[in-house]
Amino acid sequence: MSRHGVSRDPLAAPPSNDADVPAWTAALGTDGLIDLHVHFLPDRVMAKVWAFFDQAAERYGIPWPVHYRLPQDGRLAVLRALGVRTFAPLVYPHKPGMADWLNSWVAEFAAAVPAAVRTATLYPEPGVVAYLERALVDGARCVKVHVQVGGFDPRDPLLDPAWGLLAETGVPVVVHCGHGPVAGRYTGLDVFGEVLAAHPRLVAVLAHAGMPDYDGALELVRRYPRVYLDTTMVGVPFSEAIAPLPPDWAGQLADVADRVVLGTDFPNIPYDYATQLRTIAGWAAADDRLGTPFLRAVVRDTPARLLRLEP
Repeated sequence: MSRHGVSRDPLAAPPSNDADVPAWTAALGTDGLIDLHVHFLPDRVMAKVWAFFDQAAERYGIPWPVHYRLPQDGRLAVLRALGVRTFAPLVYPHKPGMADWLNSWVAEFAAAVPAAVRTATLYPEPGVVAYLERALVDGARCVKVHVQVGGFDPRDPLLDPAWGLLAETGVPVVVHCGHGPVAGRYTGLDVFGEVLAAHPRLVAVLAHAGMPDYDGALELVRRYPRVYLDTTMVGVPFSEAIAPLPPDWAGQLADVADRVVLGTDFPNIPYDYATQLRTIAGWAAADDRLGTPFLRAVVRDTPARLLRLEP
């Protein structure tokens, strides 16, 4: 047993709380976690996000208490204590004229925070290719596209050259295109599937594993060799109450085990960080074809490869 009471077997005893996470990660034989789906935003934007979640009971029919409602420095301290060695701080706009500003903000944030990789975002508007290309040339390693919050059609002709640029460069784009937690006008795996059909080399990470259309997300992963799933909020008790996984989820992951990456939605989750890790460990333990190698790949090796990090 570790000093936190975690067994040396990370499958048999996943972390029961955040304090257990560093010892559990060490038992996996990794030097820390790499989280591809974390949110840091300008303070006034984050405050509006939190105010939105405060109304979740009315909007979604279920309360959504933000677990890590802390000042920015406090949130960074939590990630350090958890042993998150690298994370992608994802930003996203909800209106025109916002994406380029967010790209500038997150560039400054990543420059000041060693654990953060530089990211970018986009919106269907004139100039999108120019500011996206500028962000990529300046070192953005991951792009966030939020179809639901943005309320735009990912098939918009204005975005076609941007998707082409991302496919050409191989920079991963984390796309929230599923209907969860509520459907938007242009959400749905079938809609984003048309983008992939037009740009089959796009390195796309389906946020929340396409929640609630997990089967549709798996179909896209199997059809396109550069499509991945992230684990953000997938399979945790909170989500199981509103969008349960298929009963054979672990078995279905076995043939795409190298295309699942850690994502958490920190800090905006209504439970502690360890909850997501326990859930992933449960999948790994549920199928002999997964096990510890799968777990290690999800929480470190696969996101490291996508972000092109040094070994």
